[in-house]
Amino acid sequence: MVDLLITHIKGLVQVRESTPNFLAGKEMANLPVLSDAYLAMDDGVIVAYGPMHAMPTSLTGKETILAAGRFVFPSFVDSHTHLVYAAAREDEFVMKLKGATYADIAARGGGILNSARKLQAMSEEELFQRTLVRAQEIMASGTGAVEIKSGYGLTVRDELKMLRVARRIGLETPLSVKTTFLGAHAVPKEVSKESYIHLILDEMLPAVADEKLADYIDVFCEQGFFTPEETIIIAEAGKKYGMRPRIHANQLHRSGGVQAGVKTNAISVDHLENIGDEEVQCLKGTMTMPTALPGAAFFLNLPMPPARLMIDEGLPLAIASDYNPGSSPSGNMPLMLSLACIRMKMTPEEAFNAATMNTAYALDFLSTHGSITIGKRANVFITRPIPSVAYLPYAYGSTLVDTVVLGGQVLR
Repeated sequence: MVDLLITHIKGLVQVRESTPNFLAGKEMANLPVLSDAYLAMDDGVIVAYGPMHAMPTSLTGKETILAAGRFVFPSFVDSHTHLVYAAAREDEFVMKLKGATYADIAARGGGILNSARKLQAMSEEELFQRTLVRAQEIMASGTGAVEIKSGYGLTVRDELKMLRVARRIGLETPLSVKTTFLGAHAVPKEVSKESYIHLILDEMLPAVADEKLADYIDVFCEQGFFTPEETIIIAEAGKKYGMRPRIHANQLHRSGGVQAGVKTNAISVDHLENIGDEEVQCLKGTMTMPTALPGAAFFLNLPMPPARLMIDEGLPLAIASDYNPGSSPSGNMPLMLSLACIRMKMTPEEAFNAATMNTAYALDFLSTHGSITIGKRANVFITRPIPSVAYLPYAYGSTLVDTVVLGGQVLR
């Protein structure tokens, strides 16, 4: 008897015997779906699946869910979020509606520095409680694994506070969590960039490493923030503490972030609203995952990352939410799939592979997450009755995730 058995599944999605690597180019169009299937989970992992006609008569579950008319998907892996923050920034949203740009808002003390002021004034416990609400929200919409960055602290104390909260989310919820130190998110107004970079290198990094709070290091490589040269210095310093780089690259300008990411062997370069053939050629043949954040491009009214160019050139592509208070105030991954399909011209199959297999790779989770594979963590969601896989991104705004299972436990 297994802990949980799901039977009569209309379509069991992303069924793979093994997942040795990310999906790239034409491979991204292949999304295996097993019709009229069962799925068995025990002790927190997937232990069996197959067509209903082949299900052993001896297989029973302590709990059994009948999924007739419904699809079962592996949970989303969201590889880029700023889930830990103190407060929303809807006032800046109104400023944008009245014509202010991202740079205008930053120049008026808004943006990242606004979030930093609010976070610095908040206790660690209150910050955790606010973040917990957002963690529950993303689980309910189908996310089972997530990356969480710091970057709204901008002091040693507050960057550590953010990372402790992120680690605690991984301990006190069913979410699988990886953490990223993003001290190089912005430069506080009261210090020079040079002195702030020294603070990152000499104080923040050793303190983060001492408490083992970060799996990765990130830098906002962008005009007005950190140059490619500064990005490389900070990323290489993080590597010495065991933190692999992942880079904010080419969001607002052709910033050189992609090239800096490749040079430092970053596991991912994220945003990519402003890239062309030069960046695509730079990424070819590397193990760096290009990651699009369509929610941010949508919210800021920026060009969408050129998904078709990248995929048609044989690159892999990941899709993440960039959940944050300033430029993507949503961690809803089904919505990100819709944006990827509607605005980036990805097929539903490509988009779903980008939000599961390729994001799992981008978090070093590919051996345990991102597909229906025996031995992987039992993270799945069951839809409401829907006609096809394509209906999930098609029916944008609809609540189609009905039941969430994380670590083999049904979330009620």
